[in-house]
Amino acid sequence: MFQVTKKVEYGLRAMIILAKIYKSKQLISVREISNKESISFDFLEKIISQLEKSKLVKGSKGSAGGYILAKNPNKINVKSIINSLEGAKAITNCPFCPRNKKCIAKNAWQKIDKSLSKTLQDITLSQLTK
Repeated sequence: MFQVTKKVEYGLRAMIILAKIYKSKQLISVREISNKESISFDFLEKIISQLEKSKLVKGSKGSAGGYILAKNPNKINVKSIINSLEGAKAITNCPFCPRNKKCIAKNAWQKIDKSLSKTLQDITLSQLTK
């Protein structure tokens, strides 16, 4: 079954903070997000780095450095955040299941997977800031 990992949970929380300050164009440090959300600094630093490599956030070095969303929160959906941090995943492992060809529930799981995928794609960061 699909489970939200700590990496995705923390990444999404960090992205919501970045979305909330997006219009102000202010940068926020990993330390600030870590303190606000009670997330391990080292772990969050790795998460932010992955989000930066995926071009969802932009970083600036230096004493006044920090991070900002790379694009408008209306253009970033939850699915893209999950894919950035965990890769594209289905909620089922049908292709790898030994019962794949005989499974009577396969169609149900595929419909659930498709529905969840669409829902995650339809939810934007902007929506999560309200």
